[in-house]
Amino acid sequence: MQKRWNGFKTHLVTTTALKGLLTFVAIFGLFFINSGTAEAGFLSALKNIFVFNTKAQEAFVLNAQNIPLLDAPTNIDPLAGIGGGDITIVQNNALLPVSGPMGSLADVESESKSRDQIAIYVVREKDNLSSIARMFGVSVNTIVWANDLRRNDLITPGQTLVILPVSGVQYEVRAGDTIKSVAKQFKGDVDEIISFNDLPIDGKLAVGQTIVIPNGESYAVSSGVYSQNPYRGGGGPSYNGYYIRPISGGRKSQGIHGYNGVDLATYCGSPVFAAASGDVIIRRASGWNGGYGFYAVVSHPNGTQTLYAHLKSIIVQSGWHVAQGQVIGYVGSTGNSTGCHVHVEVRGANNPW
Repeated sequence: MQKRWNGFKTHLVTTTALKGLLTFVAIFGLFFINSGTAEAGFLSALKNIFVFNTKAQEAFVLNAQNIPLLDAPTNIDPLAGIGGGDITIVQNNALLPVSGPMGSLADVESESKSRDQIAIYVVREKDNLSSIARMFGVSVNTIVWANDLRRNDLITPGQTLVILPVSGVQYEVRAGDTIKSVAKQFKGDVDEIISFNDLPIDGKLAVGQTIVIPNGESYAVSSGVYSQNPYRGGGGPSYNGYYIRPISGGRKSQGIHGYNGVDLATYCGSPVFAAASGDVIIRRASGWNGGYGFYAVVSHPNGTQTLYAHLKSIIVQSGWHVAQGQVIGYVGSTGNSTGCHVHVEVRGANNPW
């Protein structure tokens, strides 16, 4: 008797639940029909109920704040992106096009023909010194010399290299030449010549060998020597009033030389000011740096660059924006220097000092 009663209760509960579900479905269907959705069909409405939660969840996952960003192209050919395609990351916080005035390959094809601007290159996968040198139209030694590297040093992806358009004189060694006599003839520096040309530590030369004297000066035309002006980078536009004098007082100790630069002498520790507002693209506060010693480079809105070399210390960082007259460092005698002065270059315009 008890079993029959339990079975009846189960049947009653099941029947009641089924009736309740059917009633709910009927009321729900009438609601949608009365709401003008009859054409979609009652089953379609039911389907919408079951998929609503899934769609809402998907909408929540993929919103404007958490949608994944596109990855940057990784084409190993840096010239493939010229025109706006490829980008590179500079100092982990800036995305720059492969063609641009700072921080990347600045119009490599046109620049390599006649380039006076200093470039910054971020090493990519499969890069080597030879491929980078060809890219910029410079020698491997130019890159090695400017970055305190050795020819056998390995470069790694993400490493930043400074590409200097090095001025100088090419010379074919003749019988009787020594490293000292060549340096004296072309007003070069023995250590710079040895470093740039990857010569033995004693500077021994071989007859017929071709070397480059960085910042060498010569007007003579003779066997083994080609004529070159004593400086490069001049002859550009004049921006009267655009630049201010980068030191207070002092004197000009050497006129135009090297890469459109002058030497302004004063006491060590004297502040050095930004000649015009712009962005600091290079800050080197250690190493020989191709004779520049501690130096900084500022890129200006008018498309020019100013370089401040032989500094005692530098108080700005790469990527900083500086105002005209802002202190960027202090006069010193680092690198190829014989006294307290700042070597100031203007790349892309006449040097006003």
